[in-house]
Amino acid sequence: MQIQINTGSSIEGREALSAHIRTVVENALGHLASHVTRVEVHVADENGARTVGDDKRCVMEARLEGRPPAAVTHQAGAVHDAATGAADKLARLIEHTLGRLEDERRHRTDPVRPVRPS
Repeated sequence: MQIQINTGSSIEGREALSAHIRTVVENALGHLASHVTRVEVHVADENGARTVGDDKRCVMEARLEGRPPAAVTHQAGAVHDAATGAADKLARLIEHTLGRLEDERRHRTDPVRPVRPS
């Protein structure tokens, strides 16, 4: 699973933050790594130097094998909290999507055709 991290210009400590976000994503999605090819993370400070409420935003987009990308957004008062919240949401979304696909496979009513060797 490839992890790409993009931070806004007003975000400080990019190297340490990137390492933290990478760990958060790996912990949240590690058990799903065989289904996820890439995760893009975008972190931004909505209000710049002003600190008002939940102004840190983290958007995560996961590329799943054979599926359209899945994306989530989480806002919090701190960048670390925004990243953790987004990673948790993304894990739940991917688990839900994969669970739905498995249910569809189990409940198929059309016969599965055998593959003929060419």
